[in-house]
Amino acid sequence: MRDQFISLALMLCILHSACGLYFHISETERKCFIEEVPDETTVIVNYKVELYDPRSNGFMPSSPGIGMHVEVRDSDDKIVLSRVYSSQGRISFTSHTPGEHVICMYSNSTAWFSGAQLRVHLDIQVGEHAIDYANVAQKEKLTELQLRIRQLLDQVEQITKEQNYQRYREERFRHTSESTNSRVLWWSLAQTVVLVCMGFWQMRHLKSFFEAKKLV
Repeated sequence: MRDQFISLALMLCILHSACGLYFHISETERKCFIEEVPDETTVIVNYKVELYDPRSNGFMPSSPGIGMHVEVRDSDDKIVLSRVYSSQGRISFTSHTPGEHVICMYSNSTAWFSGAQLRVHLDIQVGEHAIDYANVAQKEKLTELQLRIRQLLDQVEQITKEQNYQRYREERFRHTSESTNSRVLWWSLAQTVVLVCMGFWQMRHLKSFFEAKKLV
């Protein structure tokens, strides 16, 4: 029981983490990120693009003509989302298959501005982190206690999805291991059969050779 409580606490800590970062790209460069997402889980991506200004030697808000093309592919390599957004935006999608989702971003600017340096601030929120609870409380007129219970229920639901996803990964890994072991077994049997046939053929060949030379 104590181990289960510790595991639950660790998973809650993991779920409370968020992916916030920034990276530099040129206007013709493509950057992709992999996010493991359970099925039927909401993912929200917040981003902001800044353009390098050589006069101030810093990054400034990008011009209106520069936007970001965002493409999301699921674990089956199917396109979930693909469209052009402005230089700052909020993207939301829901996963329908569990597994690795690839989020790719690149500038939609033309070659006239190629070579310019961009800084992209990126924040990826998965599951209950993607829910705006302040907005939920205002719409549904929830008290602080009711809102906290709602958050806990969403966290439990997300933990259940994570556990189901881990079972799915374990099942896939077991299937891959069993398939590999089966192929190794059949390959070993095939090698054994080939070696036996080669030995039999060599014995027949040597016997025919000795008989032809009248040594036997």
